[in-house]
Amino acid sequence: MKRREFLKSAAATAGAAAAIAVSSRAAAASPSCLSGRSAPSASSGVLSASLPGTASAQTAYDPKGLPTVVLGKTGARVPRIGIGCGSRFCAVQDLDKALSILSSALDHGFYYWDTAVSYRNKDIISEERLGLILQGRRKEVFLATKTDDRTYDGAMRQFETSLKRLRTDHLDIYQVHLVQSPADVEAIGAASGVLEALRKLRDEKAVRFIGFTGHLSGEAMAETARRFDFDTMLISLNHYQEVKGDMEKGAIPIAAAKGMGVMLIKLIRPRETVKDISAETLIRYGLSLEGAHASVIGTDSLDVVVKNAALLKDFKPLAPADMARVRSGLEPFFAGPDIPWMQPGYRD
Repeated sequence: MKRREFLKSAAATAGAAAAIAVSSRAAAASPSCLSGRSAPSASSGVLSASLPGTASAQTAYDPKGLPTVVLGKTGARVPRIGIGCGSRFCAVQDLDKALSILSSALDHGFYYWDTAVSYRNKDIISEERLGLILQGRRKEVFLATKTDDRTYDGAMRQFETSLKRLRTDHLDIYQVHLVQSPADVEAIGAASGVLEALRKLRDEKAVRFIGFTGHLSGEAMAETARRFDFDTMLISLNHYQEVKGDMEKGAIPIAAAKGMGVMLIKLIRPRETVKDISAETLIRYGLSLEGAHASVIGTDSLDVVVKNAALLKDFKPLAPADMARVRSGLEPFFAGPDIPWMQPGYRD
């Protein structure tokens, strides 16, 4: 059986096997079902587009009035905040609550979801949770996941694993996870490396776009953007770690100059240690940066969904003086030695 035929068969089998067991749970978790509103169809979705070469002929993205942005050269239009399904999402122990968060996100217009093959909390696997919603609402979601393998064969194996968990036969973005050093950059572009796998999947239309992510080294992120033909970059803002390069002033401008879609992560983490700074201010700061299209925010409650929807609908870029004040307030955080995602072994 050819690989694409296998993918279609696997997705159909997984969906059929779990349909009865999951449909009642997902329906109960969905605010749209509770209110009597049906999920948007391709005709009612505000943003519809054909996807030639994929199993789903059309998408039905509906931002529900949220502001959207074209994600660089991908041409895809996404909300300016994406739903992060990493450590915060996996910290939600109750499955029904987790499914309710995902359904509510869609019903509020947050259709860009980001996860990874490695995102888990003991027995809680992020991709599997998403799959429970995606099996009935795949056309409504702009879906991104990641591989942390640096070899062709390893990345392909993880791709198959992700598709089975997510109950789909294609991805919108497939990303190289956690680019962290110049040596890592070399490994990505090596013969029989991960980039060869991603390019092949893009050529086969099993994925629409390919990207890379990182939060350890601005130098490595800048070089990856400079050297390779990625469509997107997902990057943190630890721009005071000058010894490892500057994310905001170094890597982001290079990616933007090549037309990449640029998404931010870790925006709200400083609030954990910096007094008198709010999550809203940090998000507004990130979304006001030149060259940044959107931000992926870790989502662990319905309250986060509602507040971020309100923030986006009222969003106005910060003035340069306000940006400078926020940056000055963040300096002690970024200059300190205790940035969580700069510690050895951290993965998110």
